[in-house]
Amino acid sequence: MQKTLGVIGWSGSGKTTLIASVLPLLRARGLRVAVIKHCHHPLEFDQPGKDSHRLRQAGATEVMVLSPTGWAVFADVDREPTLAEQLSHLSEVDLVLLEGQKRLALPKLEVYRSSVGKPPRYPDDPDIIAVACDQTLAADRPVLDLNDAEAVADFVAAWARAKN
Repeated sequence: MQKTLGVIGWSGSGKTTLIASVLPLLRARGLRVAVIKHCHHPLEFDQPGKDSHRLRQAGATEVMVLSPTGWAVFADVDREPTLAEQLSHLSEVDLVLLEGQKRLALPKLEVYRSSVGKPPRYPDDPDIIAVACDQTLAADRPVLDLNDAEAVADFVAAWARAKN
């Protein structure tokens, strides 16, 4: 299985913003990174009237659409794919950042903002290896400055390169 780090936190804590600011820094450090973003509500990626949508409506379980610059697979599923199934659809990379899916048993970086009005998750989740926060925390694991993307990238890069 590819090295995977969950990025978790309450809605509005800044998970996507942090990932977007850290990605170019990880790339500059020589890491190839993929991201899987989880969504809690049903999504419709395909568009009615498009050929791919028509083919799915006609009975195709999956439809791949490709062009010279990219590709996508539209698939109807009866259950959410496991992490192994999700990872199997990605190319080999140095690190997969998994935004959300907080209940999976894998190493995680918690993004925490007290202004969201929810308690931190790290006291109850032993898989959280560090907390990126906008305040001082007395935690039993590394606390990173949420506003210092370089420091977060340094931590993530070192973790990704560590032999586990």
